[in-house]
Amino acid sequence: MMKLLIATVCLILAASGGAAGDITAEVASSPGALRLDAEPESIPVISGMVYIPPGEFLMGSTNEDLRNQAQIDEFPQRRVWIDGFYIDVHEVTNAQYKVFVDSMKVRPPHHWKNERYPVGRDGYPVVGISWHEAAAYARFVGKRLPTEEEWEKAARGMDGRRFPWGDEFDKSKANNGNRPMAIMRFPDGVSPYGLHDMAGNAAEWVDAWYEPYPRSKDDVVDRDFPEYSPSYGDKKYRIYRGGSWNNFAKFLRCANREKAKPDERWGNIGFRCVMDPPWRQK
Repeated sequence: MMKLLIATVCLILAASGGAAGDITAEVASSPGALRLDAEPESIPVISGMVYIPPGEFLMGSTNEDLRNQAQIDEFPQRRVWIDGFYIDVHEVTNAQYKVFVDSMKVRPPHHWKNERYPVGRDGYPVVGISWHEAAAYARFVGKRLPTEEEWEKAARGMDGRRFPWGDEFDKSKANNGNRPMAIMRFPDGVSPYGLHDMAGNAAEWVDAWYEPYPRSKDDVVDRDFPEYSPSYGDKKYRIYRGGSWNNFAKFLRCANREKAKPDERWGNIGFRCVMDPPWRQK
C-alpha cells in the first residue's frame, strides 16, 4: 500500500511539475508512516532456516578472555548492532551440495570419488571446498555467506557466552572428537536461537577478510600480547568460524577466529548460508 501511495503521489507531482523526491521523503518519514523495510508483526517461516532478530549483541573477547584462551585478533569485545536475517539451522550437507555439483557442473570436493560423496554420508556436512565455492553455492540457492557479525550473534546470542550453550565447554554438546559426524547429532549443544553445530563438526566459512576489529582509545591490551597479526589488512585470508571435529575446545569458542586463503580447500571446513528477510530484499 505504501509503495502504491508513494508512486501515485509521484505521478501526480510529475504531471503538475512538483518535486517528487521531496514529497516521497516527506511521506516516508512522516510520523506513523510505514517503513518499507520495517520488520512485520508476523515473521514468515522459511523451511530449514531460523530468523535472528535485529539488535545488539556482545562480539569479540575481553582482556579477561585474553588471559584465558582468547587470541589477540578477537579483541576488543564490543556491542554490535545488526539487522535481522535468516540463517540455516544446520551446515550445508553433502546431499545438498551434490545438487549444486550436478546442476552447475562444478568441481566436487577432492575426497569425492566419481563426483559422489562416500556412501552413507548424505547428512554429513560438506567439507573440502574453497571459500569461493561456498559463496557460489550460496548464490545458487538464493542465499549468501554470513558476515562475521551475523555468524557470531547466531552462535552466542546477546549475552557474550563463550560457547553456544554457555560458558563452560562440554564435550557431550559438540563434536570435537576424531572424525566428522552427521549434522544435528548434539541437540543439547544448540545455540540460543536453536542452531545446530555452531561449535565443532565442520568449521564454517564466513564473508569476512581477516582484519583487526575496530578499537577505541580505551581498548588497551593489559598483558604482553602482540598488537596486530602480520596477516592483517592485506585482503589475503578469509575467516572461518566455529572450530571443527579435529580441534581443541578453545577453537570451538564462539569468538574464535581462524583464517585460510579463499582458494584453499580444507577437509574440516564447510559452511552454512544466510538470507536477508523478504521485506529487506531489493
